[in-house]
Amino acid sequence: MVLQQNLTIRVWGWSDPGESVTVSFSDHTATTAPNNSGRWQVELPGVGASSTPQKLVVKGNNTIEVEDVLVGEVWLCSGQSNMAWTVARSSNADEEIAAAKHPLIRHIAIPKTPSFQPKDDAPAQWQICSPETAGNFTACGYFMARELHQQLGVPIGLVNSSWGGTRVEPWTPPVGFKNVDALQDIYQSIVGRTPGTDVYQDRLRTHLDATQSWLENAEQSLRKNEGVTANPSFPAELMPFTRHQDPTMLFNGMIHPVLGFPIKGAIWYQGEANHSEGMLYTEKKKALINGWRERWQQGDFPFYFVQIAPYTYGNENPEILAQFWEAQEAVQHQVPQTGMVVINDIATTNNIHPPAKQEVGKRLAGLALKNDYGRTELVAYSPTFDSLEILQGKLKVNFTNTGGGLTTRDGKAPTHFEIIGPGSAGFQPASADIAGDSVILQSADVSSPVAFRFAWHKTAEPNLMGGTGLPVGAVRGGTVPAFVDTLPIDDQYELVYDLDLSNLGPTIEYDIDHSDHVKDFDRIAYLLELVTNDGKPQSLFVSMDAFTDDAKKIGIPTTESGAHFQTKIGAMDVYSNVADLQTGTAIQTGNIEFWPNNYSPNNSSKVNGASNNRYDFGDSPGEPTNGYGSMQIHNTAAKQTLFAINQWRSSDNADIGIGNSNGETRDWTFAKNANSYRSKRLRIYVQTR
Repeated sequence: MVLQQNLTIRVWGWSDPGESVTVSFSDHTATTAPNNSGRWQVELPGVGASSTPQKLVVKGNNTIEVEDVLVGEVWLCSGQSNMAWTVARSSNADEEIAAAKHPLIRHIAIPKTPSFQPKDDAPAQWQICSPETAGNFTACGYFMARELHQQLGVPIGLVNSSWGGTRVEPWTPPVGFKNVDALQDIYQSIVGRTPGTDVYQDRLRTHLDATQSWLENAEQSLRKNEGVTANPSFPAELMPFTRHQDPTMLFNGMIHPVLGFPIKGAIWYQGEANHSEGMLYTEKKKALINGWRERWQQGDFPFYFVQIAPYTYGNENPEILAQFWEAQEAVQHQVPQTGMVVINDIATTNNIHPPAKQEVGKRLAGLALKNDYGRTELVAYSPTFDSLEILQGKLKVNFTNTGGGLTTRDGKAPTHFEIIGPGSAGFQPASADIAGDSVILQSADVSSPVAFRFAWHKTAEPNLMGGTGLPVGAVRGGTVPAFVDTLPIDDQYELVYDLDLSNLGPTIEYDIDHSDHVKDFDRIAYLLELVTNDGKPQSLFVSMDAFTDDAKKIGIPTTESGAHFQTKIGAMDVYSNVADLQTGTAIQTGNIEFWPNNYSPNNSSKVNGASNNRYDFGDSPGEPTNGYGSMQIHNTAAKQTLFAINQWRSSDNADIGIGNSNGETRDWTFAKNANSYRSKRLRIYVQTR
C-alpha cells in the first residue's frame, strides 16, 4: 500500500480486552490498549516520501506484518460510474494496459456496501499497478496518478470508493446535511431514524403508547366478543434507510471505513444522477465536501471534481443540464480548496461515459500540481467569465485565466454564443470574434443586446478554449429582460384582447377588447403569464397561422362567441420560460381544442399520438354545448399541452396551466387550480396583413 507522506499515520484495529498492542513503522513505535468495544488506535509521526518498501508491524497476542509499504501521495477517488469507469473500458485500453508498468502506483477498491450504521472495516486489498491489474483501476484516478508520479517521482496511492448511478446524498455524512440550511429536511429525516436522538425517542414512545392503548382496548373487545380496530402501524419515519441511494448509506458503508486514513485530497466525478436539480446541487456539494472534511479531521484538504459532459438525456429540456453545469461551476467559487475540470471538448453526446479518461486524469492532476505541489506557473483552470460590457449593438464578454489569450480548437469563430435584448424573440445565435481575453458578440436579430449565454444546451460542444487548450465551460451573464419584453410583439402584432383571469365567470368581460376593429389578419398569438403563489413566474407566447378570420372567435370560446375549433395549426412559434416545454419556430404539429362543451378523453378525431382514455390533446366535445369548456393549444409531436384554460365559468375552480399537467390528465382537465396563482393574465394578438 501507500501511506500519505508528512501526515500523522493513524493505525487502528481490534483486539482482546486488556491486550497490549504495539505498532511500528519506519523509526517510530506506539503502544496502546483497546477500549471497551475492543477497538484500538495509535498515531505515528508522519514521514517523508519513500519508494523503498518498508514494513508495518502490529504486535499484540499475535503479530501482523504488512509488507511493501511505500510513502507518497494518496488520493481518494469517489463518485458514480464515470469514476468507477475502468482503464479497460477507456480509449486505447489495450495500449494503456500494456504500458501500465508502474509498481509505485497502488490501488485499493472499496466494495459496494450500503449501510445505515457506520462501518469501521472494509474487506479490500491493495494492488500494485501492472499490466495484470491496471485494467480494473479507476481510469480517472489512474491517469491522474500516472501524471503525478511522472511529475513528482513519488509513490501514488488511490483509494477507489465509487458506485455507478449513485446520487450525491448517499455519499454525504449527517453532519454535512446538518450544516446546510437548504438541506434541513434531509437532515431531519436522518435524525428521525437514528436511535438515541430525541426525535427518534419521542416518536417511538408515542408509537409504543398508542400500541399499548390498542392492546388494552383489544383485550377488552376480545372478552366482550366485539370487533377490533387495526393496530397502529409502525411509523415509516422511524424505519432505517435500506436503499443504497438513501442519504448517508454509502458514506457509512464505503467512506466511513477509511475515515482517518491519511489522504492528500479527493477527486470526484458525479452529478449525472442529480443533474435536474439546478442550484440545489451546489448546496449538496457543500454538504458532501464540508462533511467529509469535518469527519476526516484533516482540515480543508483539496477536493477536485469533473463537470459532467454534454449528453442527450432523452427529450429533456436542453437548458436543464446547462443550469446544472452552472451549479457545478459555483462550487469552486463558494467552497475553498476546490477546483473543477471542464470536459465539453471530449464529450460523447450519445454516451454518458466519455471514454477519453486520459485527458480527465491529466486535468485533475494539473489542478493538484498547481495548487498542492508548487507548480504555480501552470494554467490548470479553464478560462472563466469575468465581466460583461454593453457596447453599441454589441456585447464584450471578458474572461480571466485564458492562458495567454482565447482561441478555438478548429481555428474558426467561436460557437454556441447567444445574446438577447428587448424585442429579440428570446436568445438568438450570435456571431463571435475573439479579441485577446474577450469575445465580441452581435446579431442582426438583436439590436440592443443586454445579456448572453454560452454553451447553454445539453449537447453543446463549443470550440472556445484558452491558450493552453483548456475548454471554456457553459456560462451566462447580464440581465435578461422580462419575458414579455423579449417577444416580437410591438412591431409585428396588434393587441385584440387583454383578460385578468382572476375575473373569469359565466360572462367573460375583457379588460381590453379591440375585436370590433380587427378586420384582416393572417396570424394569431396568445400570451399567458402566470405567477404561482410561491412567486415563480411562468410564461408562454405562442403564435400560429390564423385558424379563423373572425376576431370574435379567437378569445375564450364561449357559447356566445360561437367559437368551436378542433383543428391542426401550422407555423407555430413557441417561446416559454417553463422547464421541459418544447420551444421553437415554424412548428407544424400544432393542434387546438377550443369549445364551450363538455368533453371526453375519447380520441374520436384520431389525433396522432393522443390517448383514448386520458384527457390530453385528442379529446371529444359532447353535450351540453354550454358545459365545462376547453381552450387548449397543443404540440402533438411533443405530446405537450402548451397552455390550457378550462371550466372558466368558475374563477375559483378553473383549470389553468402551461405545459403538461401532472396526475391522470395532461391538459389540466379537473385540475381546479386557478387559486394556485397569485396573478394570471391572458393577452391575445393578431398580425394584420
